[in-house]
Amino acid sequence: MTALVGTGKSEQAYLWIRARISSHAFGPGYRLVLGSIADELGMSVVPVREAIRRLEAEGLVTFERNVGARVTLVDEDEYADTMQTLGLVEGAATALSAPLLDGAALDAAAEVNERMTRLLDHFDAHAFTELNRRFHSLLFEPCPNPQLLELVHRGWSRLSGIRDTTFAYVPGRAHHSVEEHTRILELIRAGADPLEIELAARDHRWRTRDAFLDALHTRSAHPSGDES
Repeated sequence: MTALVGTGKSEQAYLWIRARISSHAFGPGYRLVLGSIADELGMSVVPVREAIRRLEAEGLVTFERNVGARVTLVDEDEYADTMQTLGLVEGAATALSAPLLDGAALDAAAEVNERMTRLLDHFDAHAFTELNRRFHSLLFEPCPNPQLLELVHRGWSRLSGIRDTTFAYVPGRAHHSVEEHTRILELIRAGADPLEIELAARDHRWRTRDAFLDALHTRSAHPSGDES
């Protein structure tokens, strides 16, 4: 690690760990091993422990008995509610946008989805997530209802606020996601009934929600399988 000028070791460790939580390199439930982090940063465990305590105070890290420090898990109820709402409003926005999407826009979305497909063999959850947002943005941004579009934007912002790391946490979901993207594009190109497009976009969002929550429950039941 390159030392940060004018900062103490505890601050360096804090910024380093926090950046990895923010970028999803350390996802929900990730075990923070003090010794490993200290070795990575070339310092003792004391400043690392201080940094983790600071992150705990911010709610980004929690301590579990007989386990140690972990990146805080997503609040299940908030996540579920946000994804349910986003599925409804984004599905409607995508259906309203569909008649306004020309061939160039659909080709652009298809190209993004192809880039996502290529990532599947050498998976990068952060890059995949960014491309996923770009894909959906291309489909819902032309929505002619500004109030509905505002609700979609609010949902995406709220999702970022609770650190949606679905593809890092459930990488297998990524394969199904690109297939569902292809289906949504096929429906739009074919001029399908708006309700069919809306339901496809809505169910796509809800399947992602369900996969993430299922993974949370599985890992909670089998904590010994987590990262170390």
